[in-house]
Amino acid sequence: MKSSAFRRTTTTTVLAAGLTAALALTGCAKTEDDAAGDTSSAAGGDTGQIVATPVPGGGETCTVEQFGGTRTDLATATVGFSQSEKEANPFRIAETASIKAEAEKRGVKLLTANAQTQFSKQISDVQDLIAKGADLLVIAPLNSDGWGPVLRAAAAKKIPIVTVDRKINATPCEDYVSFIGSDFVEQGRRAADRMIEATGGRGEVAILLGAAGNNVTTERTMGFKDRIKAEAPGLRVVFEQTGEFAREKGQQVTEQLIQSNPDITGIYAENDEMGLGAVNALKGAGKKPGDVKIVTVDGTRNAVRGIVDGWISGVIESNPRFGPLAFATLDAFTKGEKVAQDIVIQDSAYTEENAKSGLGKAY
Repeated sequence: MKSSAFRRTTTTTVLAAGLTAALALTGCAKTEDDAAGDTSSAAGGDTGQIVATPVPGGGETCTVEQFGGTRTDLATATVGFSQSEKEANPFRIAETASIKAEAEKRGVKLLTANAQTQFSKQISDVQDLIAKGADLLVIAPLNSDGWGPVLRAAAAKKIPIVTVDRKINATPCEDYVSFIGSDFVEQGRRAADRMIEATGGRGEVAILLGAAGNNVTTERTMGFKDRIKAEAPGLRVVFEQTGEFAREKGQQVTEQLIQSNPDITGIYAENDEMGLGAVNALKGAGKKPGDVKIVTVDGTRNAVRGIVDGWISGVIESNPRFGPLAFATLDAFTKGEKVAQDIVIQDSAYTEENAKSGLGKAY
């Protein structure tokens, strides 16, 4: 068994031409009301997104000419932002606050919509943003498939689309311009590394899967299971069930898990909210901190505090502060510069060693 802690691959592509890793947006939105009313809470500090170091040769790029559009000035454009989920999840709160703060900073007119975790609503939301005059679109997709109606409507008007956090299954530089997000397979690998460390590489592990139908769930699962299989054959995945990225569902699933497998060694939750639900279930079952090793993905303040309190063994960050990078990408693209089709950000991690000092960075 090889213990590799947090191996970090310097993965994939960066913005071509003039966009740099200095782009940053930070801050910690605390509640849905705070996020809606104070976009300035997303600015300042050192917690912004950094583009991952490129591999030699970089990756595929896109220009406005290749896309078939025309050069424009972002400052005079209208940008539409489609959020996928109700902003009760801290990730979505911080994500929306980040987009709003950067639009305000740049003086760009921003139209927003929230699909409330209903994919049919998100499709109609984006169509409505187009009808209201959006020249450019930033979309946080709920699902990866089913975007045909939106893509056709956008293509008819040559509206550039940047997706954040999740990918859509379509053709880059034809259907959309760029995807900005984490390397989700690598997040799964790093979560596995932390689980191996926490458990000693032996025992039985459960996976609280994210929502079905998007690349985040698929890739975080793949990375975790492949790493466990390769590095820790004594650690077996014995349970997998979706918690739908929700705290309440994560708690319900963990309660079922404890009944069927009371001696479970570890739980890999594919986001913090499900992991916090698992903590609630373990508390309700009379478990003590550390009895079951929990590793999660996101980097919310409550999850990082869970490390400090001994309930969570590690959190792999997934940085939601997309505003500066999304607008910088659109700005460069509309000016005629090359932008990467895949813009992969570098995520940090929280452990027992840095959780207390890192609480201020968490969102």
